[in-house]
Amino acid sequence: MVSKKLPVAILGTGNIGTDLLLKVLRSPVLECRLFAGRNLSSSGMTKASMLNVPVSAKGVESILDLKKEIGLVFDATSAEDHIKHAPLFNRAGIVAVDLTPAKVGQMCVPAVNLDQCLDLPNVNMITCGGQASIPLAYAIAQANQAIQYIETVSSIASRSAGPATRINLDEYLDTTETGLQFFSDCPHTKAILNLNPAQPCVHMQTTVMAKILNPDLDATRKKVAEMVALIRTYVPGYQLLLEPIVENGRLVTMVKVDGLGDYLPKYAGNLDIINCAAIAFAEALARRRVS
Repeated sequence: MVSKKLPVAILGTGNIGTDLLLKVLRSPVLECRLFAGRNLSSSGMTKASMLNVPVSAKGVESILDLKKEIGLVFDATSAEDHIKHAPLFNRAGIVAVDLTPAKVGQMCVPAVNLDQCLDLPNVNMITCGGQASIPLAYAIAQANQAIQYIETVSSIASRSAGPATRINLDEYLDTTETGLQFFSDCPHTKAILNLNPAQPCVHMQTTVMAKILNPDLDATRKKVAEMVALIRTYVPGYQLLLEPIVENGRLVTMVKVDGLGDYLPKYAGNLDIINCAAIAFAEALARRRVS
């Protein structure tokens, strides 16, 4: 019997890649054909081997060797690496889901523009802060005109910000700001990321503030509530903490993101939300290809 699951590979065996692996294995429409990195003794590789998932220490080369067997690859390496990988995957005919802030492909927020991304060879999941804040900015823009400025502040546990996040911090901020501008059509945006060292570890919280000439609070609350409900269909831990209010001349709203706890701790909602978004895209692509 021919499997109707979409065969995928995961490139990058750190915490994000390993958490993605567990989500893929749970998916009814995805099948992991390869878990690839550079170190067979890493904890991610060990976990994959224990789960009887094929592994390779040949990195991107191992995925290209299996290009006829793989329909999609999740790239969880770094922005610098994905810029090199993207043309290789494109020539091989493998759809790339970029979990780095490389900005190579179309920015994808499943709650906002999923359908427009399903025919593309490379989609960028922006950033964790982008996945949390951009849907709110989009909802605010749907309810209001003349948005002059949007600022988003994400606070995450310091322990959930690994080496890749810290190396890509400049790209993270730039990519998040670009995404806010693109999806809200607001000319001036700012993204801030706070790494909180508190113990016990804090859960991700994201605040979106908008300067609007004449905000429509009732329409904004309606659009934000609809957006939160839609996001919760693929990120169950996404919660509205503060419905939109007007304070000191700004429209303000806030969400909290709890992780699913698959491989990462539940406080690492910042990592979980971008993985859930990537899985939502891949599953939508898989269902369309077999329909």
